[in-house]
Amino acid sequence: MEVSPLQQMWVYDEDVGLNYREVTFVPGLWSPLQPVNENMQINKIKKNEDAKKRLSIERIYQKKTQLEHILLRPDTYIGSVELVTQWMDNMGRAGEMELKPFNGEDYTCITFQPDLSKFKMQSLDKDIVALMVRRAYDIAGSTKDVKVFLNGNKLPVKGFRSYVDMYLKDKLDETGNPLKVIHEQVNHRWEVCLTMSEKGFQQISFVNSIATSKGGRHVDYVADQIVTKLVDVVKKKNKGGVAVKAHQVKNHMWIFVNALIENPTFDSQTKENMTLQAKSFGSTCQLSEKFIKAAIGCGIVESILNWVKFKAQVQLNKKCSAVKHNRIKGIPKLDDANDAGGRSSAECTLILTEGDSAKTLAVSGLGVVGRDKYGVFPLRGKILNVREASHKQIMENAEINNIIKIVGLQYKKNYEDEDSLKTLRYGKIMIMTDQDQDGSHIKGLLINFIHHNWPSLLRHRFLEEFITPIVKVSKNKQEIAFYSLPEFEEWKSSTPNHKKWKVKYYKGLGTSTSKEAKEYFADMKRHRIQFKYSGPEDDAAISLAFSKKQIDDRKEWLTHFMEDRRQRKLLGLPEDYLYGQTTTYLTYNDFINKELILFSNSDNERSIPSMVDGLKPGQRKVLFTCFKRNDKREVKVAQLAGSVAEMSSYHHGEMSLMMTIINLAQNFVGSNNLNLLQPIGQFGTRLHGGKDSASPRYIFTMLSPLARLLFPPKDDHTLKFLYDDNQRVEPEWYIPIIPMVLVNGAEGIGTGWSCKIPNFDVREVVNNIRRLMDGEELLPMLPSYKNFKGTIEELAPNQYVISGEVAILNSTTIEISELPIRTWTQTYKEQVLEPMLNGTEKTPPLITDYKEYHTDTTVKFVVKMTEEKLAEAERVGLHKVFKLQTSLTCNSMVLFDHVGCLKKYDTVLDILRDFFELRLKYYGLRKEWLLGMLGAESAKLNNQARFILEKIDGKIIIENKPKKELIKVLIQRGYDSDPVKAWKEAQQKVPDEEENEESDNEKETEKTDSVTDSGPTFNYLLDMPLWYLTKEKKDELCKLRNEKEQELDTLKRKSPSDLWKEDLAAFIEELEAVEAKEKQDEQIGLPGKGGKGKGKKTQVAEVLPSPRGKRVIPRVTIEMKAEAEKKIKKKIKSENTEGSPQEDGVELEGLKQRIEKKQRREPGTKTKKQSTLPFKPIKKGKKKNPWSDSESDMSSNESNFDVPPRETEPRRAAAKTKFTMDLDSDDDFSDFDENSEDEDFVPSDASPPKTKTSQNLPATDSPAETEIINPASKKNVTVKKTAAKSQSSTSTTGAQKRAAPKGTKRDPTLKSDASQKPEPAKTKNRRKRKPSTSDDSDSNFEKIVSKAITSKKSKRENDDFHVDSAVSPRAKSGRSKKPIKYLEESDEDDLF
Repeated sequence: MEVSPLQQMWVYDEDVGLNYREVTFVPGLWSPLQPVNENMQINKIKKNEDAKKRLSIERIYQKKTQLEHILLRPDTYIGSVELVTQWMDNMGRAGEMELKPFNGEDYTCITFQPDLSKFKMQSLDKDIVALMVRRAYDIAGSTKDVKVFLNGNKLPVKGFRSYVDMYLKDKLDETGNPLKVIHEQVNHRWEVCLTMSEKGFQQISFVNSIATSKGGRHVDYVADQIVTKLVDVVKKKNKGGVAVKAHQVKNHMWIFVNALIENPTFDSQTKENMTLQAKSFGSTCQLSEKFIKAAIGCGIVESILNWVKFKAQVQLNKKCSAVKHNRIKGIPKLDDANDAGGRSSAECTLILTEGDSAKTLAVSGLGVVGRDKYGVFPLRGKILNVREASHKQIMENAEINNIIKIVGLQYKKNYEDEDSLKTLRYGKIMIMTDQDQDGSHIKGLLINFIHHNWPSLLRHRFLEEFITPIVKVSKNKQEIAFYSLPEFEEWKSSTPNHKKWKVKYYKGLGTSTSKEAKEYFADMKRHRIQFKYSGPEDDAAISLAFSKKQIDDRKEWLTHFMEDRRQRKLLGLPEDYLYGQTTTYLTYNDFINKELILFSNSDNERSIPSMVDGLKPGQRKVLFTCFKRNDKREVKVAQLAGSVAEMSSYHHGEMSLMMTIINLAQNFVGSNNLNLLQPIGQFGTRLHGGKDSASPRYIFTMLSPLARLLFPPKDDHTLKFLYDDNQRVEPEWYIPIIPMVLVNGAEGIGTGWSCKIPNFDVREVVNNIRRLMDGEELLPMLPSYKNFKGTIEELAPNQYVISGEVAILNSTTIEISELPIRTWTQTYKEQVLEPMLNGTEKTPPLITDYKEYHTDTTVKFVVKMTEEKLAEAERVGLHKVFKLQTSLTCNSMVLFDHVGCLKKYDTVLDILRDFFELRLKYYGLRKEWLLGMLGAESAKLNNQARFILEKIDGKIIIENKPKKELIKVLIQRGYDSDPVKAWKEAQQKVPDEEENEESDNEKETEKTDSVTDSGPTFNYLLDMPLWYLTKEKKDELCKLRNEKEQELDTLKRKSPSDLWKEDLAAFIEELEAVEAKEKQDEQIGLPGKGGKGKGKKTQVAEVLPSPRGKRVIPRVTIEMKAEAEKKIKKKIKSENTEGSPQEDGVELEGLKQRIEKKQRREPGTKTKKQSTLPFKPIKKGKKKNPWSDSESDMSSNESNFDVPPRETEPRRAAAKTKFTMDLDSDDDFSDFDENSEDEDFVPSDASPPKTKTSQNLPATDSPAETEIINPASKKNVTVKKTAAKSQSSTSTTGAQKRAAPKGTKRDPTLKSDASQKPEPAKTKNRRKRKPSTSDDSDSNFEKIVSKAITSKKSKRENDDFHVDSAVSPRAKSGRSKKPIKYLEESDEDDLF
């Protein structure tokens, strides 16, 4: 007999237990034991399961031949007698059969005495005995309720779970802890255990107690269920990492399966591999969620992730070369040092430049220092933040891979000693970037890259930077370079005649010439600044700046910086700067806290608007340029962008600036409520959300007539203008007469903070300001978007539901006439209606067809579906099914306050109050300035008039007299030195450069005056033309003097509030004129609205909502309210437990102290976290650069078409249908365009007029109602508005319910019911904004035009629809009627 070769098998060794080792055995001896053992096990199993298979002794005895074959079969049970037989001579000869009486339990006993000589053995060796013993344990573990004895001793195995523990004895995981075993008795036929494997996939399995050592389909059946779940978990935790496949996950599993399967099949006699298909198992094994959850937490996932990291490292190492090469191929734009990779490589320096132009500068400088020791490689913008980057990002980042290849770096290698540095191709990296904030960010990212992967390199002064001047001043042949602006400012303040020096600003490396480059490199000692490692505080600082885990610390860091800067400004202290005349090195801590922090703060300034004017710097520059140009005619957007770059020193991309201009002019629904620029051309529509705007070179714009009313020129003198490149640019902020941040909304993402504020109605804001001036309580405001015809309802504080409009036309047709805010028409069609029409892999088609009738300003989809599916959609809720509801959460209202510090506001009314206090103060400053200016002008005119009169009377003779004598005469006669100039100088508000705002005459005067630097100035008298002596001019001058004096007296009698009210009145008057013109422009071509409309009547009617539709009223369910309240409680709880990131009176600490304090905190301590960004980028949109000047908070100026009312046949009753909409959470009505409901809002403006009834709608659980509007009577109708509480005629109607629109009938019974209900102010009802169809507004806010309403109501008991004609946004078409005027509102207005 042959002996098997060495093979790995599980055996049982007395001293070890179950052991996986190499064994040898004789297959001929082992094989007969297998079926004997298996038959005994099956005998036990079948005895328990099938007693019917017992055979009588008589039958068996009569068929002896069969018996000889049957005796070894396990399904033979013999009762009452004991049958014994013996087989000999290799089972070739059978002994005599012996029958004995027997009264015990049935059993089968098989005794096997092998003839060892046949197997060429003297005795049973250790390996075969170990195999036999293991088989005994297999039987004990895999067979239930059986006692197994080995050599007379009962085996201590209590079941399958106990058997599994024998395999895992003393086994530890990667962390040194015992392996966790997950066990489940799925049913009486399946039992499964799972644990982690470190040696690839392992399995121990049994089929009907047959040991399937090679597994089979029963193992795959169980393992595949687990693998599928684990793969999903690993993919979520390994986003962007190495792709993980199912077999790789399986390699980390050790699975144990004990199964009972009907009629199993195997691939060989050894029965090691079960081949029966799963469908024939006769049972199923569905693992429970509890088992899967435990499997995820048993260490397998962590083991897989560790393997993923190892695999990623292997892949990264393939990108590196362990051998130092003299020459590198395949890296474009690299100018390698000649000695790089050679013996002198440690002395070589690689210069990394910001772009190709900077590389050219460096190459020019290499002419001085030589090419042997210096290499140059240009970076393409900002490198990746590798600290939080995924493996995929790092692997695919050509920039990082090139740097590693050029320098010769190796991942995971420690560069502690000097010998390790010799393996690099370069001994140092020098960073050469622009001296601006973005240049600082590139330096920081490169430091972060080295620190994250090779922190030991920083200790060797491996990194350094090359600094260039930011300002140069020259005089004659003397030249001074400054490397920071604060240092330059110090020089200016200490140099009396600094104006005589020529000043040149260097905004980038490209500004320097080749000659200057050679000068820089010749003085390498001055320009080469080494980074020095100073200890753990450097590590902490780098991590603080770039780690995503330290967002809260970064907030605190920036907050302290802003407070410190504010204190320095108040105390008149200079700013900190790094690069003085003697600076030769820099610590990483200083770089992060004094230079990089400027970029982080600048990022916030560019991304988050100011509370004062609601503008970001890019928008402010555009407005400044438009004010300065004061164009009376339209200008191309592309030309205006060039002008902005010239006049306001705009330093970023032109395309970004053009998009900023376009966004300021957009006026479609969902953009601006009040656009500051006029859109003359195609500036984008609601079809594509503004992305369909024409090229900037084809479209024109100019200032809106409202712009200068919002930003009065009289306030310009009170503003603090900034200076850039010695040029006066835009102010720190403008001060409009209303808070524009509320009117047009705001949105942006900065460093540590984000901002999101919706749009609000202009008139509500104005009326609340008036209430503040009158000392009255503010009325709450709901978000409002101009021309939006849907509804906005409040769920909880700062949480709203925005609903579109849908109506039912018949049993198979619905009509969608409005979409939620920022749900663009084309996107809705592609992402909602198309999948509903064609179906997807997971969902069948819902609708049969749809037609489009919308325009660029209106929405109209007519959708067809089967009657059954429409009924089901009504039951679920049409708004939910057709995704016509989105949520809006405003918990991140962060803005810069007037002193330049970030402040988080809890409510919009807090923003309004802050603005009011500041604006009122500036009206006081305006009055003060005007009083001084008018006083000076009055004195000037008075002196000029007196001078003319005295000259005519001959009291003053100026002919043929020396100038000095003439000035002496004027002084003696009591004439004042130029009062206007003297007053301006007294203000000391602006330096000499501001005088460029003055007229040419005044400039000439200044030039003349500058000849005589000291003494009084009388040019304003002596420079008057000779014709001023004529009678007409004399009379005109006297008249001007009197008018100026009267204007001054009038101003003195006015309070700052009076000035503000005048501005508001003028603004509202112009606003109504602008809106009237917009409405008139939109009505051109409409039937009955002027022009030839007869031929277009049918065409226009099809784009308007159908008058026969039954409007579905969106409702807010109890579940939606509960979810909103849950969010509020969660937010309050987190704020109470985590503390505030910004507190007044916090003592300023250094970064080191703050980090040390943080490290002393207990591990579980939490700090306040920034609210999760409540919005995501639109799917198909480009990712917004957080610091780009392209603004996303747009404005809108869409006007309405006249919409005909819903009409029905006469005598038909209005109806109301109830729907159930199971909106359990905000997710149920998420915005499809942005994938998350709470994150889908991007501020825009356009809330159409809203309609409110005078009665409260009953609070029901039904989520939606449908109403049909009866035809309006030809009689006059009466419109009533019920206020929440009494208010003045000039106050807003924000808390009021709106009147029913024109074309609606009101049931007298409903009126009586409404009168019995409590007032809205006393009941804390949910606030809701509905569309309004008013056609006019009253500029005086005092007119009420009433019309009567009559209605008939009929009830139908068995109708699905119930009468309710209380609300409808549809206006009536047909015969033109007199416009209805509402109190303090207009057609563009959204009131409560």
